[in-house]
Amino acid sequence: MILLTGHSLTLEEAKRIVVGNEQVAACQDSMENVKKSREAVERIVEQGEVIYGITTGFGKLSDVYIAPEDTEKLQLNLIRSHAVGVGEPFPEKVSKLMLVLRANALLKGFSGVRPAVVETLLQLVNADITPIVPQQGSLGASGDLAPLSHLALVLIGEGEVWHKGERKHAMAALVAENIIPLILTAKEGLALINGTQAMTAQGVVAYLEAEQLAKQTEAIAALTMEGLLAITDAFDPAIHLARGYQEQTDVAARILSLLEGSRLTTTQGEERVQDAYSIRCIPQVHGASWQALGYVKEKLEIEMNAATDNPLIFDEGKKVISGGNFHGQPIALAMDFLGIAMAEFANISERRIERMVNPQLNDLPAFLSPNPGLESGAMIMQYCAAALVSENKTLAHPASVDSIPSSANQEDHVSMGTIGARHAYQIITNARRVLAIEMICAVQAISYRDEERLAPKTRHIFEKASEICPPFKEDKVFSTDIERMTAWLADVSLEDLFSLYPPSASEEVQI
Repeated sequence: MILLTGHSLTLEEAKRIVVGNEQVAACQDSMENVKKSREAVERIVEQGEVIYGITTGFGKLSDVYIAPEDTEKLQLNLIRSHAVGVGEPFPEKVSKLMLVLRANALLKGFSGVRPAVVETLLQLVNADITPIVPQQGSLGASGDLAPLSHLALVLIGEGEVWHKGERKHAMAALVAENIIPLILTAKEGLALINGTQAMTAQGVVAYLEAEQLAKQTEAIAALTMEGLLAITDAFDPAIHLARGYQEQTDVAARILSLLEGSRLTTTQGEERVQDAYSIRCIPQVHGASWQALGYVKEKLEIEMNAATDNPLIFDEGKKVISGGNFHGQPIALAMDFLGIAMAEFANISERRIERMVNPQLNDLPAFLSPNPGLESGAMIMQYCAAALVSENKTLAHPASVDSIPSSANQEDHVSMGTIGARHAYQIITNARRVLAIEMICAVQAISYRDEERLAPKTRHIFEKASEICPPFKEDKVFSTDIERMTAWLADVSLEDLFSLYPPSASEEVQI
């Protein structure tokens, strides 16, 4: 059971919820704060104070006063009118995490909702009722208004959900799980949709997959190095400590750990004086992407525990302040950075693929084919990898540099962070396929060597990968192998296989 406090949710806990289906509950102290902020909202309504979103309209209509008897209608109209999302829905685990993050934000006690709103959100999580939320339609600056409105619809018994593997109307799922739909009162609709939980949930899921793939890139690169009889001198700790980037030093140490005991790698001058950059500069390139991942992780863990709606209620209602915490710029920049970092893992991987398939760059059979000429072997697998990395370059164009004014120019700068998060996730998906192709090619290259000469750690990975896609003896429909290897790399249960080495070995290194 994961206890939500509004302040302490971690990426590891998010992973346990969306991957391990762990149950969630609200901290009672945090719920007391929720009650206090709710009492403040009720006083504001009773006294007829003019406070944005509580007794006024929204956006450009913030100057329109709303009478107390219309507050419920105002909130219902808000949710329905803002549910304009289009396109394919977010993955179920993203939508589930949106519920968790929205509940966690409300538990900070600055939003003025009733405890019942938080409780209903958590009931949906624990009953595995997942809102169907279209991916497109958010500007990422008055919060993720459109996606979160589709989430909020479910709380009132409208919209659609996934429940027990079926797509159904929300009310049918609520009835099945004995969950009473809400009638939203003052500020509650606004508190549910003013926030960055769509971009953050997509960002968290993207980051978790990115981190797993980043670990796998090192093992795959190590296998490629053995397939190409690569030189290990460039991974000497002295080189990396001389530059000073911890992540670069760590990558080099992990590669050497993976290759310890290999009789296929070489030293400078043995086969050649030095390797191409896609081999020699693995620590520098991979290390830089790990730096970016560290930045992204930090920003996500802050945003997961942030109050992002508007207005916010402080000092038990003595201060109600309209601000802009719903603006997604911190996550927009982080998502653009994540996409760029993961695109680079794929870029350098594709170059290593080229070094394995190009007969002018190695001593292996042309295109790794058992019968070059009559058969094309891995020739077109490299084409596929090249197409994927090219697509990634267009997806990596920063979404955060764009802005289109909305709400009659009241909301005149927006983040486009949700677009950035979606693009980052697509880049990660593409990158995994590129790495799958590299793994297939590395396994094939090693099949022409002597697998007995592999390092013990890489041999274990080679054997497991060979069970998924054995070395090919003739041309075949390689698309099937690529997708099979891609699915294998996406399997979260592989964590132990790709963690045969310590996460940071550099502390033991001396010049």
